[in-house]
Amino acid sequence: MKRIVSCVLLVLLVVGHGKTYARLQGKAKLDSFLFCLPQQKEDSHKVRMLLAISENYYPISDDSAFRYTQMGVDLAAKLNWKLGMGMGLTQLGNRYQAKGDSVKAIDNFQKAQKILLAIADRKRLAVVNLSLGSFYLDFANFPLALENFDKAIHLFEELGDKMGIAVCSQNAADACRAQSNYPRGLEYALRALKTFEEIGDKDGIAGSLIVSGEIYYFQKDFAKALENYTRAMKISEDIGSKRYIVGSANCIGNYYSDRGEAVSALEYFKKGLKIAEEMGDIRSIIVFTSCMGNAYTTMRNFELALRYFQQSLQGSEEIGDPMGTALTLGNMGEVYLLMIDSSHIPASRPLSGANRDLFNKGISYLERSMKISKEIGDLGNIQNNYQRFTQAYKLVGNYKLALENEEQARIIKDSIFSQENTKKIVQQGMKYEFEKKEALAKAEQDKKNALAAKELQKQKLVRNGFIGGFAIVLLFAGTFFTQRNKIKAGKKQSDELLLNILPAEVAEELKAKGSADAKLIEQVTVLFTDFKGFTQLSEKLSPKELVAEINDCFSAFDHIMHKYGVEKIKTIGDAYMAAGGLPTPNNTHAADVVKAAIDIQEYMQQHKLKKEAAGQLFFEIRIGVHTGPVVAGIVGIKKFQYDIWGDTVNTASRMESSGEIGKVNISGTTYELVKNKFACTYRGKIAAKGKGDIDMYFVS
Repeated sequence: MKRIVSCVLLVLLVVGHGKTYARLQGKAKLDSFLFCLPQQKEDSHKVRMLLAISENYYPISDDSAFRYTQMGVDLAAKLNWKLGMGMGLTQLGNRYQAKGDSVKAIDNFQKAQKILLAIADRKRLAVVNLSLGSFYLDFANFPLALENFDKAIHLFEELGDKMGIAVCSQNAADACRAQSNYPRGLEYALRALKTFEEIGDKDGIAGSLIVSGEIYYFQKDFAKALENYTRAMKISEDIGSKRYIVGSANCIGNYYSDRGEAVSALEYFKKGLKIAEEMGDIRSIIVFTSCMGNAYTTMRNFELALRYFQQSLQGSEEIGDPMGTALTLGNMGEVYLLMIDSSHIPASRPLSGANRDLFNKGISYLERSMKISKEIGDLGNIQNNYQRFTQAYKLVGNYKLALENEEQARIIKDSIFSQENTKKIVQQGMKYEFEKKEALAKAEQDKKNALAAKELQKQKLVRNGFIGGFAIVLLFAGTFFTQRNKIKAGKKQSDELLLNILPAEVAEELKAKGSADAKLIEQVTVLFTDFKGFTQLSEKLSPKELVAEINDCFSAFDHIMHKYGVEKIKTIGDAYMAAGGLPTPNNTHAADVVKAAIDIQEYMQQHKLKKEAAGQLFFEIRIGVHTGPVVAGIVGIKKFQYDIWGDTVNTASRMESSGEIGKVNISGTTYELVKNKFACTYRGKIAAKGKGDIDMYFVS
């Protein structure tokens, strides 16, 4: 059975962040606000009061919360108070999201973002990015969710807001977990846990333990997972946090369910379901009904299992939860296949009667589940479904299809549970434990130092005869601190220069150990550009004009690469090379690079029009893109640079030289990764120098 946890975590981490901020801001009691409201003049204070009333109403009455938010937005608009409008629209987006109106939710979030960007209010802008990330996480758009959480984290770091950093990191961890990017997910989860521990927020600690426990679980570190779940449950019960009792019950129940201990699992599922019903938590109710379906499947009570799965499926579809829908469809498909009476399957393997109907239903549900899982990029469920297809086709003797699905399951599994990922998970856990012990040791030492200082204060200081010496010490200290500040400034400058040359991850490795290891990265998308007739054009321009023209173009390209998170590798004369998916691999590299290529294409078209209008010479460009494995590392020991090698680089270069002016030419390999995101025109098999015939496509 596929574990159903995402929806519970979503409701805990997404819906919960608003309440966290309400608590953080120290808002007055609802009754006090309502009492003061009639006497308040129509000014910015009243807008704040209306929004505060809405936040405090939210856990009690959605309708009242919505009404007061709308009143706050309307008054802010009447006063033309931009900050109030930004705050109110953010809150209104949250209210619409709670109502399930995704169109109005995103519309309000984007309006708020535009206003807050215009007035440069970083604090509220961070909250909008957090809300947008939560929105995309809610609707399984994990790359956009992570992008907004990272923006919010960056802003909260600038503001020194630890609560904001922790909440965003916790949500980002869940987005990574949903994409099966466990090392990065654990990094976020442990950062959230550490930050919540620093500020003493037990509610946040419980939530972070649940998320990190899930990541350990999916990496098959079951002991560590259960340890985190149990800690979360104890903390939640101690502080009376119902939402995290619900989350812990879900995870512990799944732990027992996966081990075939259905009775123990049902005990936790029923406990969680009861509390979810008391809270009116629709998402958690949906999750627990699906979990109970899993438990009854383990007990071979297929009738009850299907009944609970059907309830969960209906709920997931009603609230528009694609991940929950896909997971439940997969579980239902598995139940129908388990119901087939294998004792009545003849040796020749064709199914008949009831068994044939069950098989067809099972395959139909699995196909629906697989379609949705591929659309949202849920690798875990994709792998699970491939395994189910394998067993289904073995059952009917179709070993060719069984083998094909088994191979696909293996490929997905290898990408999720790679040795490198496991190593990173262990390293992250060890780093967190070490830092925690170090922090405890430091706290103990600080305590001893404080006691020693207090004791010294009781003693009378002998000052006579030491004033002159003390002045000398002060002079020495002043010199020392001046020099130290100069060293710090120099170090900061050198660090900035290093980051301008190397990716941050590689720069940190180089600073830490004096070298950086070359790495094989399994899938990277490489971009090459080249200017048409560069040599001829360079003869018609002065050296100053030529350098200025190249600088304008390449500077624009650099901004485009930064926009899409693509790493610039180098320029060679008039050629520009960049790559997505390194030094940290990701699942969006192909789409990111193609987007960057399209932006370059559009920039060069506009640049050409501008130059033509001024009667000046201009460059035209060819762009080529290819995806495959590369080796990445630092070249040389003096004037070193980060570079990549491999056949993928050569093929990407051939994509550029085999392309046409003003067009983005991609290989068949890249096309398979982006065909659902961009309109492409097949060119056929094109001969590429030294590569033979390659399938090529133009991106429209």
